[in-house]
Amino acid sequence: MSFLKSLFSRPFAAMTSPPPIGSSLTNPPATTEKAIFAAGCFWGVEHIFRANFSLLDARVGYIGGDMTHPSYRAVCSGTTGHAEAVMLLYDPKQIRYRQLVEFFFRMHDPTTENRQGADVGSQYRSAIFTVDSEQEDVANTVLNAVDKHWYKERLATKVVPAGQWWDAETYHQLYLEKNPSGYQCAAHYVRKFPPLNTEEEEKL
Repeated sequence: MSFLKSLFSRPFAAMTSPPPIGSSLTNPPATTEKAIFAAGCFWGVEHIFRANFSLLDARVGYIGGDMTHPSYRAVCSGTTGHAEAVMLLYDPKQIRYRQLVEFFFRMHDPTTENRQGADVGSQYRSAIFTVDSEQEDVANTVLNAVDKHWYKERLATKVVPAGQWWDAETYHQLYLEKNPSGYQCAAHYVRKFPPLNTEEEEKL
């Protein structure tokens, strides 16, 4: 599918906001943590993470830009500086942050600058938005190991502190669950790599 076809196959929905992330949880663990990743079209990113992890909740949205209350149409223009991203809520007693980061590098192409498959633009960049110094250390350790052992091409992924998060419109939440035949980026699939040994990077 060409870039223009893929862009216009994704409808611009009315701006209705979803309820706060995690609001449907009756007794969320006190240790609940969040992770934020950008890896191209957020429909597929959310879908593939949900399919592979028992998450508490997930939400697609926009991060890393300058505009307040950005709309999908504005972000798709590539002028706001935002990335399409997914926020994951998880129980660290069940899922380690390192697992999510390693999976992030398996489920998209981290070697293409501002691009995933036919989708081109800074809104489709590869990035890990960290919420604290511990996440930053883990993300950089895994990134260095992935760069050495998994991909021949240089990684384009950036590890940056998370700034203001904006929920995407309600229409975009769980989009591929509600629309199974909807657009999916060809770059979103789980790649098979050998287990990642990060001991060398952790000593640096």
